[in-house]
Amino acid sequence: MFSDDRLKQILLGAKIIADQKTVDDLFAKAQAEKTHLENYLLNNKIISEQTLYAGAADYFKVPFVNLKKQLIRQDILNLIPEMAAQEHKIIAFDKDEQKIKIALLDPTNLEILEFISKKTNLEPEIYLSSPDSLDDALKQYRKDMQSEFKVINEGADDAKGKKKKSEEAKLELPIVKIIDTLLEQAFYENASDIHIEPTEKETAVRYRVDGILMNVMTLPKTAHAALVARIKVLANLKIDEHRLPQDGRFKIIQANNKISFRVSILPTLYGEKVVMRLLEEKPQIMSLEQIGFQPKSLEIVKKNIKKPHGMILVTGPTGSGKTTTLYTILNMLNSPKVNISTIEDPIEYSIPRVNQSQVNPKIGYTFANGLRALLRQDPNIIMVGEIRDNETAEIAIHAALTGHLVLSTLHTNDALTTLPRLLEMNVPSFLVASTTNLIIAQRLVRKICRECIQSYYLDKDEIAQLKKQINLDKIMASLQAEKIVTETEKNFEKLLFYKGKGCPECGNTGYKGRTGIYETLSITPELAKLIAKGAPESELREEAAKQGMLKMIEDGFAKAKNGITTIEEVLRVTKE
Repeated sequence: MFSDDRLKQILLGAKIIADQKTVDDLFAKAQAEKTHLENYLLNNKIISEQTLYAGAADYFKVPFVNLKKQLIRQDILNLIPEMAAQEHKIIAFDKDEQKIKIALLDPTNLEILEFISKKTNLEPEIYLSSPDSLDDALKQYRKDMQSEFKVINEGADDAKGKKKKSEEAKLELPIVKIIDTLLEQAFYENASDIHIEPTEKETAVRYRVDGILMNVMTLPKTAHAALVARIKVLANLKIDEHRLPQDGRFKIIQANNKISFRVSILPTLYGEKVVMRLLEEKPQIMSLEQIGFQPKSLEIVKKNIKKPHGMILVTGPTGSGKTTTLYTILNMLNSPKVNISTIEDPIEYSIPRVNQSQVNPKIGYTFANGLRALLRQDPNIIMVGEIRDNETAEIAIHAALTGHLVLSTLHTNDALTTLPRLLEMNVPSFLVASTTNLIIAQRLVRKICRECIQSYYLDKDEIAQLKKQINLDKIMASLQAEKIVTETEKNFEKLLFYKGKGCPECGNTGYKGRTGIYETLSITPELAKLIAKGAPESELREEAAKQGMLKMIEDGFAKAKNGITTIEEVLRVTKE
């Protein structure tokens, strides 16, 4: 990232922005948002990353190179050690007998260029690249996992050939290297979880990427016990305990990122299964727009989080992004003027200026006890990780009633079923009506890969199949109400949808990254009256429809029509 002063010089010097006043205005706006000028320009799409860095290349009088999809020879790539390449954002992509071509982000970094010159005995020829292009090229350091572990399989085969005992064979395997490579590869693949699963004859390794598990490789069964032991050492767990489940945590630093791994070990029929959840220590807290809220839903959420008290509930199954939504809202509310306290299980991300506490049922520190303690800490805003029982529900409702803004989650299928769920927890209906401000239901869908996206029209058979599963007339009405389709697109045969063809960038899946689909139910005075008198769910749904609440599946189809996700993904997560 360029410093603000340097970037101003680049913008004017390369004539990306013509006049000083415009640059000063943009800088003032960036300062108002407490962000760097480069972040502000790119996040608000004022200029593209390619334009910015191509202009910077002109300013520094060096050529610009786009390394996306450019295959670099392994011998050239290895001229710069991976650690130095990742740390300094620099890569060698070509050479001849006298010169080595170097792509980087900072051509003023003379120290690293001198290091390369001495190491290779070649003269560096400098090219400027964009961060996106360079990150793509740096992935080429990640070799094929199977070749990484070839030595391990050969070691196991050799042990069998010599008829050695399995214990001796295990000691020969480079276990530390296996674990290091697994963790590192998971980080570069953007995996959220690593599964190490013992079977009768081998050990399977799988990563969860964009919510879907994918096979990475299989290892010899002889390695399993040593793998688990190494993970237990990292997570500070009992190595000699094989009969009981264990939970732990450890951290690594990778490419200037601190990654926390949450470890769960479970005894199974063929050995101990390990699942590790990857959590960034300093995650990039996104805005509500970035996590997928449409303008109408966004307005409802922003209006309700400004209220000084009441309850905001986020619902959905495990892994639907509820915590991310709550953290995003907390980040919007976070300021020195308010005291924010949370009680979580577990604490996933650390947020500056927020007092975060983790439950520990083993010593009697539950959500209910923790919430009672929080109320004595003079909070303005409270986040409860999850409302699981009657006691927690009761305390949370009373906290919302006595002047606190309470944020929490529940496991329900949609926004409206949250209301009867609270009533089942013996919370009086008049309290639910008077304290609940907003209910958000959500799911996560995979986004179409931008590198291989293509459009298509639904054929008659596909439309017929959809009609059996969902009410297409209602979907069309919602798309028209949201002004996503034009007057000429009144039937599904004329609507253009999108999907990913599959390419190396997305691992031939057609998807890369995830976003949310939502329904936001604001508890209006009319809805509150119905809740207070115990009206049936059908009446509540009628009132929500009158308010124009966009259902989750409708929000999903809007995103499918806009080329963000596919119809198949929307149907997969909504199960309608």
